[in-house]
Amino acid sequence: MWHIWTIDDWEKNIDLTDSEVRRACKEFAVFLRREYFFPIRVVVYIKNVKKLIAMDGDKVYGTFWSMYDDYNIEPHIRVAAGDYMDLCHKWGKDSALTAILSTIAHELTHYFQWINALKLTPIGQERQATNYARYILDEYAET
Repeated sequence: MWHIWTIDDWEKNIDLTDSEVRRACKEFAVFLRREYFFPIRVVVYIKNVKKLIAMDGDKVYGTFWSMYDDYNIEPHIRVAAGDYMDLCHKWGKDSALTAILSTIAHELTHYFQWINALKLTPIGQERQATNYARYILDEYAET
């Protein structure tokens, strides 16, 4: 008799994110939780796809979703990491991981824009997210 909890047939159906990407993202999350306070939980999903499809239909590397002014519903972030091996061949492992972590930091900046109810133009939101992503990664690199 098969023990359903020990069957590994799921491996044929689920394409897991690269283990090196998972490790780097977990380490980055530990750093972020140690350095910053997240008043509302935000789940970050690392997806093994090259790009995500945003709600407007655009293909993107990351998305932040929240209810505009409802802080009772938890937001979430999705990050595409399926191009990791392509990026490794093109830029090297460290730069490939940096690109993924940068996307996480960019989307988390949108989280802080939301939670602090910042009033910015769409271009202003993106510029701030890009700048803060660089800042956070520079800070992380110093650890």
